[in-house]
Amino acid sequence: MTKLAYRTEIKEAETWDLTDLFTSREEWQKELYALQPALEGITGFSGKLAERAENLLNCLEAREALMERIVLISTYATLKLSVDGTNAEAQSDQALTTDILAEVAASLSFIESEILSIPDQTIKQFKEDEDRLKKFDILLNKILEKKPYSLHAETEKVLQALSPTLSSPFMIYSASKSADMTFPSFTGKDGEEKSLSFALFEDQYELSPDTNERRNAYKTFDATLAQYENTYASTYATEITKQVTLAKLRQYDSATDMLLHDQQVNQEMYTNQLDIIYKELAPHMQRFAKLKKRLLGLDELLFCDLKAPLDPDFQPETTYEHVSNLISEALTVMGTEYSMMLQKALHERWVDRSSNVGKRTGAFCSSPYGAHPYILMTWTGNMRGAFMLAHELGHAGHFYLANQHQPLSSVRPSLYNIEAPSTMNELILGNHLLRKTDDPQMKRWVILQFLGTYYHNFVTHLLEGEFQRRVYQLAESGEPLTASVLRLTKNQVLEGFWGDAVVLDEGAGRTWMRQPHYYMGLYPYTYSAGLTASTAAYKLFESEGQPAIDRWLDMLKAGGTKKPLDLFKDAGVDMSDPETIRLAVRYVGDLITELEESYQE
Repeated sequence: MTKLAYRTEIKEAETWDLTDLFTSREEWQKELYALQPALEGITGFSGKLAERAENLLNCLEAREALMERIVLISTYATLKLSVDGTNAEAQSDQALTTDILAEVAASLSFIESEILSIPDQTIKQFKEDEDRLKKFDILLNKILEKKPYSLHAETEKVLQALSPTLSSPFMIYSASKSADMTFPSFTGKDGEEKSLSFALFEDQYELSPDTNERRNAYKTFDATLAQYENTYASTYATEITKQVTLAKLRQYDSATDMLLHDQQVNQEMYTNQLDIIYKELAPHMQRFAKLKKRLLGLDELLFCDLKAPLDPDFQPETTYEHVSNLISEALTVMGTEYSMMLQKALHERWVDRSSNVGKRTGAFCSSPYGAHPYILMTWTGNMRGAFMLAHELGHAGHFYLANQHQPLSSVRPSLYNIEAPSTMNELILGNHLLRKTDDPQMKRWVILQFLGTYYHNFVTHLLEGEFQRRVYQLAESGEPLTASVLRLTKNQVLEGFWGDAVVLDEGAGRTWMRQPHYYMGLYPYTYSAGLTASTAAYKLFESEGQPAIDRWLDMLKAGGTKKPLDLFKDAGVDMSDPETIRLAVRYVGDLITELEESYQE
């Protein structure tokens, strides 16, 4: 039986290089403990921000400089823990960082409270008196938009001091998932005993072409999840209760309104994204499920069969080096600066691609201001990894450009925009591969990869978003969020989407336990928003050529200097028009039709 390696056994080339952040843990610790003296220079402005423009400017500049240091400190601690949640030193460093940064945030809370107390006319006059304050326009506007929902200054300070406690649901979930949850082995192909982990199930066995292996892995995986179901339900219910309570304290109409306010998204944008895709994509995906059932020769398509591959014997070259070259070649359209970033990312250890005990599942990109991006993924040799890597490099390219063109205080756009640059890269890569081949089987394989992307964003995460919507509605109405309620709610969401095309078991209702996104506000539905926008933008590229890409790059460089709808409009995409969403849904339907036809030839 193949055992998962420990972190110390992994080749250096497969890991990222954190010395680009700090040369040693000792250097990191020194910088962490140096925050307090630096903080004292800022707290000296307390009570003085309303006196004159110079005070406000100097305070904001000092805060910005401190935040740049904090970003590097917190990133270092987070990345160390993400690759090995079992590492006691990394656990300790993360806990220490969380505590110290909570103290810093509490000490800095006076800035926002004092700015909110300054009359709007005075803020306007300060900007006229001190031209350099324009650098902080975005920050000031975001703060002032919170005025109707802000609490007393002392209360805000207490909430900041309690931030480690308030973030504990996510921390408990993450620690349990990466460090405590272990899975027994299961019977794979030919009766072989195989080891199992979160990463191995989601990145390998869930995609296995062998029906018995796939289903056996699922049964073992779900049986372990079931042992944690009540604990995870309590943890998630605590997160929901926290958000509902904060929304009431701040006098929002609901927790959903509070979380959307933070994203600069209105209810219409949110409901359009969920309603249109949930209702109008369902018939297309049911058709896809029935096609998969027929081609796989299954009597019934179980929930655990949804990611079973078609054409499993056709696997294009799958080395990491080959995939790196393919991505670089495809994305030359993004220009010289972007291409140079790609080369550094792929060859200078910006990517951690190992598979080891304690490593966080899935993939992400962290892009600390003042340093280069870092990408985490698990490379399993599956060609789907090419699209995953291109996706994360899209995040890297986004913030590589934004970090260079914007100050820290205005570098991050709304979550609503975040998934567009990543999925745009997947569309560019896939269409590049289509143009390079006349092989019908290869073309079909690429279509399947596209469908994998749309499945990920328009099905997996969209259904998570619909689940979240229903959970918040239950919580607002006073319904206790027990394990059975959460499982039933998830099953109802799945049933409403898949109809009779998929056989759902009890374990299907436990899939909410698998994602950390539920602890990140209303994050899941934004995946569909990003892919909707990138689909529209790619269609513009097909019709207009390079000018569409140039507008896209300008949007990336703009960072968070505009609200989400305005950023997309600058790229030529109108996300306020429901037809933009329907265009993307029709595109998925066309892909499925093309796939059906390819199997009839």
